[in-house]
Amino acid sequence: MKQTRYGHSVESRQRDDDPGSPNSIVDLKTWNAESAPDADRWNYNTHYYRLTDKAMKPGAQSILDFGCGEGMLARRLRCGYPHVVGIDPDESSIRAAREQSGDDIDYICGDALEYPFEPESFDAVVSVAVLHHIDAERGLKRMAELVKPGGTVIVVGCASSERPRDLISDLTSTAVALVVLSRHKLWKHPCPVVWPPPITYREMKRLAQELLPGSKYRRHLLFRYSISWTKPL
Repeated sequence: MKQTRYGHSVESRQRDDDPGSPNSIVDLKTWNAESAPDADRWNYNTHYYRLTDKAMKPGAQSILDFGCGEGMLARRLRCGYPHVVGIDPDESSIRAAREQSGDDIDYICGDALEYPFEPESFDAVVSVAVLHHIDAERGLKRMAELVKPGGTVIVVGCASSERPRDLISDLTSTAVALVVLSRHKLWKHPCPVVWPPPITYREMKRLAQELLPGSKYRRHLLFRYSISWTKPL
């Protein structure tokens, strides 16, 4: 069955960490979407949620989870910040987020690119595994528009490899993933997926440099990259 997210056609039975995806390692120990408590929901995306903690500026009050899915990152952020908003266009994901969260997180079913937020209305905008679902240039511009001066944009994303350019990084990530997956039970998230990512690591780095001057781009193991940027005052 196909669903649509941000205008892309996606297979609802496929996941970012699906063993059938080209960047995944087969692992037979898995949690299904509903059975695992948040503390046990580990996959390549949740592994890097900690980057949002490290990059966040002290004193941040209002956080936007840009493409929140079923709300796990929003729930994590709410433990440390007073006002968290999660937005996602997928109705089933927002329904799951509301069912699993308290009333202290504002969830919006809508398109973050178009939703009428006031410009510069958040101290931080975070996004994990979302930019490959949308036009990445529009996504970065929109995040920059929504964050306050002095605030932070934090992105963790998926991208496509170029061969032979990315071969060493991919082989290293594969080896590390085999080790890590021997220690974790993989959580299969329930949200729609676009695969393969339509943009490469090199293209994402270029976009970050052009659209978010002074941003820090980093390629990570486990097939992810990150971008952090503080908006000038």
